[in-house]
Amino acid sequence: MIKSMTGYGKASKTENEREYQVEIKSVNHRYLDISIKMPRVLSYLEEEVKKEIASQIKRGKVDVFITFENSSVEGRNIKINTEIAKIYVDELKKLAEQENILANIEVTDIAKFPDVLRIQNNEEDEKIKQELLETVKNATMTLIQMRETEGHKVAEDLSNRVNTIQNKIKEISLLSTGLIEEYVVKLEGRIKEFLKNQDIDETRLAQEVVIYADKCSIEEEVTRLNSHISQFKKLLNSEEAIGKKLDFIIQEMNREANTIGSKANNLDITNGVIDIKTEIENIREQIQNIE
Repeated sequence: MIKSMTGYGKASKTENEREYQVEIKSVNHRYLDISIKMPRVLSYLEEEVKKEIASQIKRGKVDVFITFENSSVEGRNIKINTEIAKIYVDELKKLAEQENILANIEVTDIAKFPDVLRIQNNEEDEKIKQELLETVKNATMTLIQMRETEGHKVAEDLSNRVNTIQNKIKEISLLSTGLIEEYVVKLEGRIKEFLKNQDIDETRLAQEVVIYADKCSIEEEVTRLNSHISQFKKLLNSEEAIGKKLDFIIQEMNREANTIGSKANNLDITNGVIDIKTEIENIREQIQNIE
């Protein structure tokens, strides 16, 4: 199933007083471009998050927003600033001596002073890493589901449009088969009118018909167009990222349609080519949002 590049996914997880929330938004882009906004305490996991997303998504501009609340002891360490504590003790002793105060300094008292105790986040906590990546994976899967739903709608539209092109090609092919016969009749009439009662050189007439047939023949272009359509339909049922391949095929289809238009000596064929090019342009706009 083809996937759209537009989508939104969200997932959250709560584990032992640790709360994670991941939001992912994606829009169309030529390549895969992942931008992540996350708390500084989790910044060491940015590349891991990108790898997880890139394993599931191949194209698109992807914006990731991560929030993290940690009320547990997991991933945290208490650090004692010994140098600051010593300064507090020394200054308190000086104060006691100067003011003749009994110096009864307890460790618990020192610990209450600013900057003596600090809670640091452990930036290599494996449990937090696993929990975050699990949340990212769930958000990515939600995003992919939305992209697949949108892709299914696009695939239906593309299939209908390419069928319309195929039907137009059949009409044009049938019209082109009668052009040579029409040309022979018109050419003979003009020659007779010009030569009056003189005999027509059948050999020269045949040569002119061959030259005309070669110039206006669209058989090769029709064959290639049908081949491109066949490839296009196969890709619509592919499981891989097909956006770039479809874009290339549609360029080739447009080239063949232009050639048919330049060879056309018939108003109905010209109008048919215009209809084909209109559908091709509509398809081109649609596939810009296909992964």
